[in-house]
Amino acid sequence: MSLTYLKDVVSLTLSAPKCVGCGLCAIVCPHGVFAVRDGKARMAKRDACMECGACAMNCPTKAISVDPGVGCAAAFINGWLTGSEPSCDCAGSSKGKCC
Repeated sequence: MSLTYLKDVVSLTLSAPKCVGCGLCAIVCPHGVFAVRDGKARMAKRDACMECGACAMNCPTKAISVDPGVGCAAAFINGWLTGSEPSCDCAGSSKGKCC
């Protein structure tokens, strides 16, 4: 079973031209979002991103961008932890999309 939050709503982006293929993103990602193939990082499971920001913080070339703690993934996690309905801050998301 593969973890997925909601399709196409995560704020995660990867700039392939900036990527040097170091693989740190794949190492630090807790949900295996990244894979390194042919010397470049690829988003293998983008919808599994929980927007924690570990990949962006560890990318030496700033090829990865994510708004940690906002959006649908964070809402699902916070809802689960508090026992409340998920509430997205999609208006504040860089993508401007709402779940």
